[in-house]
Formats: sequence, structure tokens, C-alpha cells
Amino acid sequence: MDERRELLKGNTPTLVLAVLRDGPLHTYAIGRILASRVGDAVPFKRGTLYPVLHALERDGLVTGVWEHETADRPRRLYTITDAGRAELVRRAKQWTQFAQAMDTLIGSIPHEQPTG
Repeated sequence: MDERRELLKGNTPTLVLAVLRDGPLHTYAIGRILASRVGDAVPFKRGTLYPVLHALERDGLVTGVWEHETADRPRRLYTITDAGRAELVRRAKQWTQFAQAMDTLIGSIPHEQPTG
């Protein structure tokens, strides 16, 4: 099992809210930005965005509207709501507390394999 995937579980909604904080985006752009920001640190699959966006919309944290471009096919444009911004702040605080606790517990452990 890839432990990096486990880190992503449950945190994808937070990542999506963080990206949408900068402005409305369609799903492909959200995925592209997430991939560029996390790089290889977290294995991210764009197919996971659809259920996450639907759940965030159902919970009132984002709104989605269909955008009908003349040259392109229709696509959904997502915008973070005020409730979504508040939720992002709450999740960021929770993540910071978790990261600090983890750093306290494992921060002094060397990050390389012992030799010999």
C-alpha cells in the first residue's frame, strides 16, 4: 500500500477548497493546479475530483454552474462559498494541529535508511 495515498484520503476536499479559494475553476483546471502544486509528493488522480466536488456542492461548500462556451462542450465551473471558506479555515487549523503533533512525534527521526 502506498502510504502517500493514505495521506490524501480525507484531505482531497481540503485541497480542492484551497485551490478554489483563488477563484472559480472547472474540474480540469482544478486537477491541473492540484497536480502542479503537490507534484510527486502525493499521488493524485483527477478522477477522484468528481465525487469530491459533488459532495462539496451537496454540503454547500462550493457552487457549480454550467458554462456553455461556443467552441467547447459545456463544463461545470465551481466557486467556493462563504461556508466553504469557513470550512477551509477550520480544516487548515485542524491540519496544522495534526502536522505539529506528527512533527513532535517523528520530527527527530532521521529520514534516511540506516546503513550496515
